Amino acid sequence: MSLHQDAVRVLTEWPAPDAAQDALRQAYGDHLAAHPDGVWKSCADGHITASALVVDPRRGRVLLTHHRKLRMWLQTGGHCEPGDATLAGAALREATEESGIAGLTLLPGGPARLDRHLTPCAWHLDVQYAVLAPDGALEAVSEESLELRWFAYDEVASVADDSVVRLVDRIRALL
Repeated sequence: MSLHQDAVRVLTEWPAPDAAQDALRQAYGDHLAAHPDGVWKSCADGHITASALVVDPRRGRVLLTHHRKLRMWLQTGGHCEPGDATLAGAALREATEESGIAGLTLLPGGPARLDRHLTPCAWHLDVQYAVLAPDGALEAVSEESLELRWFAYDEVASVADDSVVRLVDRIRALL
């Protein structure tokens, strides 16, 4: 199965939590139907991306990255790569690379939510997952970040935009 096929499968099977998320799910599906290259950065009309919020539920906190290019506090994530077999795998890879944390595990149940946003390269049709940090997780800043920092759930709104706040809220509801 190709990454494109996996993305179609994920979006087809994902039970969207509300009407707005279902509309995005359908729009992502339409995008993939119209663009065989819709999972790759080279798709100028926009592309599927995979992100993951690193969560430490025992301590009630999340790890955010201060993105080097965008200068914003965000969840980990980004473009799919040729070696990615699945969206979930791409999200886990991105989280591991950008957080430096070994032993992250995906929260079961598929994506947490979807978020469509314009970036300097194109529209990102982001499929957002949650990954759980192991006990004693030690983060390490990658070249993608200016800084990594743990934030209590209720601190996120003071540093991040609404899309990250909505992601935190959705993941808290799933935990």
